[in-house]
Formats: sequence, C-alpha cells, structure tokens
Amino acid sequence: MARDYLSEYKSKLRTAEEAAALVQSEWVVNYGAFNIKSPAFDKALGARAGEPGLERVYVKTSNNLPPTPAVIANDPEQKTFQVGCWFLSALDRYWYDQMLLDFLPLNYHDTNLMSYWPDKTVAGRKGDLLAVQVGPMDKHGNFNFGIMSSDVKAKAYANRLVVVEVNENIPNVLGGLQNTLHISEIDYIIEGENPPLFCVDPTPPNENERKIAEQIMTHIHDGCCLQLGIGPLPNSIGDLICQSDLKDLGLHAEMFCTSMMNMHELGMVNNIKKETDKFKSVFSFALGSAELYEFIDNNPLLATYYIEYVNMPWRIAQNENVISVNNTLQVDLLTQANSESIGPKTISGAGGQLDWVNGAFDSKGGKSFLAFESTYVDKDGTLKSRIVPSLDLGTTVTVPRHTIHWVVTEYGMANLKGLSTWERVEEMVRLAHPKFRDELIKEAGKMGIWKKVNRKPL
Repeated sequence: MARDYLSEYKSKLRTAEEAAALVQSEWVVNYGAFNIKSPAFDKALGARAGEPGLERVYVKTSNNLPPTPAVIANDPEQKTFQVGCWFLSALDRYWYDQMLLDFLPLNYHDTNLMSYWPDKTVAGRKGDLLAVQVGPMDKHGNFNFGIMSSDVKAKAYANRLVVVEVNENIPNVLGGLQNTLHISEIDYIIEGENPPLFCVDPTPPNENERKIAEQIMTHIHDGCCLQLGIGPLPNSIGDLICQSDLKDLGLHAEMFCTSMMNMHELGMVNNIKKETDKFKSVFSFALGSAELYEFIDNNPLLATYYIEYVNMPWRIAQNENVISVNNTLQVDLLTQANSESIGPKTISGAGGQLDWVNGAFDSKGGKSFLAFESTYVDKDGTLKSRIVPSLDLGTTVTVPRHTIHWVVTEYGMANLKGLSTWERVEEMVRLAHPKFRDELIKEAGKMGIWKKVNRKPL
C-alpha cells in the first residue's frame, strides 16, 4: 500500500512561531549556511529575544546572506542568544566587529565529521534543533537541499529536532549523496513566504588579477579537473577558460559558480577524464547568478554531495591533474599563508582551502595555486605589501609552509615545494612589488634566512 505522504506532510505542518517556541534555554540551534538559512524560523526565534526565562541559546551559522539573522539584530545585548559562525561573509564580518558573533575555526570537510561523531564535538555536545530551507516535497516524500548539501544531512542526524522551511524557489539538484531529507527524517515543516534566493554576480577582475589568471592558465590543459574558489580572481580564471579552446575538462569543487555554468554551456566540460563521478560535475554548494540557479535545476550533468565526500583530500587526489585556485591575504618570508585574518581579527575562515592545497598536490599531475595581488592600499591611502617578513602577532596560519605548493602574484609564480628557507625567501622577494623588495631582503637578513651570495636576479 502506498504511503500517504501528503497526510504525513500536513500532520507535521507548523507555523514558524510554533516551531521557534520549541527552543529552550541552553539549546544549540543549527542554521543552514548561505541561501538555506530558514528566514521564517529565524524571524520567529529572534522575536523571542529578551523573553523571560529564555537564555544562553547558542545559534550556529555560516556565510550569512542578507537579511541579518534576527537572533543577532533583535538581541544586541546578547541576553538570549549567542551566535557562532565558522566562515564569515561580508555581513558576518560587520557583526563580528560589533562582538555579536563568535568564530568557529575548522576545515570545511570537518563539519560533516563533527556532526556524525559526538566524541568529535565540544564536550560530546551535538545539537538540539536544525532549521533549514529546502525545496518542495517530491512524490516520494523527499525534500531537496538544492544549492547547499554540505553537512545538512549529517546535522539532521546530529540534532534532536529537524525543522524545514519549504521554499519553492530552491532548485532541485540531483545527487550525489546526502542531498535530501525524507519526510520520515523531519519533525516539523514550515511553509514560509518563498523568498527569492540571494544572487551574486561575478565581479570583473582588475588588471593585476587578470595578469595572475593568465599565468595560472599556462598550467591548465585539456583533461584537467578544476576547483575554483570564491572571488574575482578565481572567477577570472573561469572567464579565461571560456575564451580558450580547452576541452575535456572536469569539475570537482566545493562551490559551483557562474563561470562553471558557462564552461558547461560552451561544451568545455564533460568530465570524461575523471576517475570519480565520471561524466558528472561534482559540488557541495552553489552560489552565483539567478541563471546559475536555473541551470542547476534538475540538470543530469551535475551531482551534489555532502562536503566530506567533496573535500576530503584523499578523495580529491583520486582524480588526476587537479587544478585548485584559491585566494590568500598574506604570505610571509617563511612561506606561511594567511587567508582568513588581519592579525587576530577574523575576516573569513579557513573554509576548504587547506583541503584543496593538500588534495590537489597529492593528485597525479595536480597543482594547487594560492593567488594574490602583491600589494593593497590601506584606509589611509598607503601602499602596503602582502608579502611580509613575518605574520603579525595573532595572525592565523591557514596554509602551513610545509604544505604550500604554488604561489602567484602579478609579478610571477613559484613552486615552493622542496625549496629550502633560503630559496623560499628569494622566490617571495621576486614575487613582491619592487618597492618592497630591498626592505624584505633587509628583514630576511635580520631573521637569519637570507644569504646575499644566494640572491637570484630579480
């Protein structure tokens, strides 16, 4: 006898206020990241700020997109809610600066592992309630995560209660693994206002970013498997690929972006050379234009997976010729890369960067690139170098020197694997803006990592 999913759906329907009323003091509430945060649940829970007897509710989030979570905006004195975030968006950075948001450091693939195993969470604590947006229920009783598989399924099993808000605008993205929840795995359902998904249009690269992208392009050939990070520079790589005659490319990436859609539509991507998920482009979340969300809807050429599957370095390395491109903020003369903080002040997070540095290097023929402009202009209008003698006190080391592979600036690129400390200094000085090279050499001498006789022509 066929199961009556519609009746079961109706029995689990609740208003957002009814669902938010379940939350009690000292509960851990998990929100979905990016576009799958439940806006109706958040609004209802935030309305409880200051409620007598409700306190020390810990809300865990990531990559918040507008609007600001109500649990932050409605509780500026943090009498009811404390909010933690493991990767800061531009919106999150503002609230972090106001000390209304805590940072949770981790590697991206660890989010799945920490959800599954209680001994890998703080004090063995999992969570009490998960609230996420999902697509409409299909005829088999499944709700699709659409643009964000990541760690949602794992969190559903790590929390005592699961609340979903149905949004008809979420595309149905095929799997893959762990990209849906069945109605039997859900406790309560909210029918919200179906808000449109937040869109991010690609930012055009500047002249330096284009120079960097052109250098990286010389290492990309037919049959490469690509991962491109967030930001103008990785997007510029995608744009240059679209202008090339490359073919038989593969995609295995944590994020599916607009330039990847363009590669598909131009026939450059067919995934025929991949060892895993042959003929499928694999990703864990999508962020981009409205056209991108339309493209990934029910597209059989794509597959979305949970983040442990996508980002575990050993799985990345199963494909040959993996090319990974990510931004970084600073690299010091010891070749430690900081991609997430200014001194002790966090501005983003590690994300999956170290996962991809290790996974791409272990891939046969693979290369990971950390790319950055050699300089920036501070708030006072002063030109500053992103290549520094040593990282400031409190600065995060995102990629340790023993794992870093290729680094690229507008002045060149260098493979740092296997180089001594002396050779690394020479390469970093060569990649620096000419204005700062002599000072870097001087500081390297003070640090005992420079020999003048070893100097290469710059």
